[in-house]
Amino acid sequence: MQNNDKHLIRKLTPLNVWSLAFGCVIGWSAFVMPGSLFLKSAGPMGTLIAVEIAALVMLIISYNYSYMIQKFPMAGGEFIYAKHAFGNIHGFLCAWFLSLSYLSVIPLNATALNLIMRAVIRDAFEFGFHYVIAGYDVYFGEMLLAIGSLTFFAIVNSWGVEFTGKIQTFMVMILLGGIVIVMAGVIFDPSVTAMNLMPMFHPETPNFSHGIAAQITAVLVTAPQSFVGFDTVPQLIEEADFPTDRLKVVMDTSIICGGLVYIVLTMIACAVFPAVYTSWFAYVEALPRLKYIEAIPTLNAASMVMGRFGLFCIVASVIAAMLTGIVGFYMATSRLLYSMARDKMIPSWFGHLNKHGVPTHAGIFCMTTAGITALLGRAVLGWVFDMASIGAAIGFAYTSISASKYAMEEKRIDIVIFGVMGFIFSLGMAMLLLVPIPGLHVSMNGESYILLVIWIAIGSVFYYRKTLKHV
Repeated sequence: MQNNDKHLIRKLTPLNVWSLAFGCVIGWSAFVMPGSLFLKSAGPMGTLIAVEIAALVMLIISYNYSYMIQKFPMAGGEFIYAKHAFGNIHGFLCAWFLSLSYLSVIPLNATALNLIMRAVIRDAFEFGFHYVIAGYDVYFGEMLLAIGSLTFFAIVNSWGVEFTGKIQTFMVMILLGGIVIVMAGVIFDPSVTAMNLMPMFHPETPNFSHGIAAQITAVLVTAPQSFVGFDTVPQLIEEADFPTDRLKVVMDTSIICGGLVYIVLTMIACAVFPAVYTSWFAYVEALPRLKYIEAIPTLNAASMVMGRFGLFCIVASVIAAMLTGIVGFYMATSRLLYSMARDKMIPSWFGHLNKHGVPTHAGIFCMTTAGITALLGRAVLGWVFDMASIGAAIGFAYTSISASKYAMEEKRIDIVIFGVMGFIFSLGMAMLLLVPIPGLHVSMNGESYILLVIWIAIGSVFYYRKTLKHV
């Protein structure tokens, strides 16, 4: 290890850690998924039920995390748990997929800045050379914006965890403030009534024995990618300047608040729609043909109800969500890589700490990788993010089964039960994403399978060339 006289510095308050976790849970996707996935899959009631079930399951998994945190209070989280419970190979496997899950969110949030610019100020950044990948137009101006944001926040992260924690907390306040203002505007708008939420489920599949259950499952299967972020808390444990037993409350409240935000944004999206459509269903069906603000129901609702002020509030909230995702996952990924380097699973270069106790080499790797993938466009990033959901599910599964293993030795029946429940759910979500089921359209697309095989192959080569000698 390099700089073995340095260490991670304890400077984060409970609010800082909560902001980092919540900011990772709520990113750009929380504002677009109501129109692009939730409503078109399950309607408002199906989404409400699915998000509540998902949040409940995540609270169970959080219980397993809090147990493992007490046993292993060190950066690395799931990697450390799997390694100590089942050995080096399992530790590396868990970390390899989890790092993919964390890393993929960074360029997705950075390039989402381009999408919000296209929606609000249209073609302002569509300048310079231009190319197309998988049907998506990539412009020099938009890539400049994305890579500029990645570079800027990589620098911010290098200035120390205390400063980064304050920046993250400030941006989370903006994120929540914008949502609360728009929610109030929708609630008190006299033109918005409960009838706007009808039909409660997607009208094309009314049969509960198959249709409604399938609708709920279609949203529920997104739980790993929707709630990934609360699990970044263990990565920051060596920088938290408060007792570890308070971290359970931090994780639980980030999950609960995240679930509430998903529900609120979905209700906003279906409660307000242009007058030319008879219902939210008709509006959502027309979204692929629409452009700019109208193509994003949450933004359109804010604009319709509160005019420019409402649009300003929701756009500020969206941008804050993107930036908190970049900052939070920069921190989580770099700490995971630092932990792996400390345990000699990857080259010691990743374990370098600067004078502020920040793993800057790992941060540089994150910035470079995110920048390169951002150049591939949103379509390719979507394929990566699809398979990254597998990575989140694997992290949840390893933590849950590790907790169950240790709890059996200590005769902690509650942890054993929750560990098995968390493992079954996580494994089930991964299988639904991997195995196509007729009539249930929730599995990954073909390109994601190819990328998954490539990622596994790269990991296998990396492990056996760089790590086997240390086993």
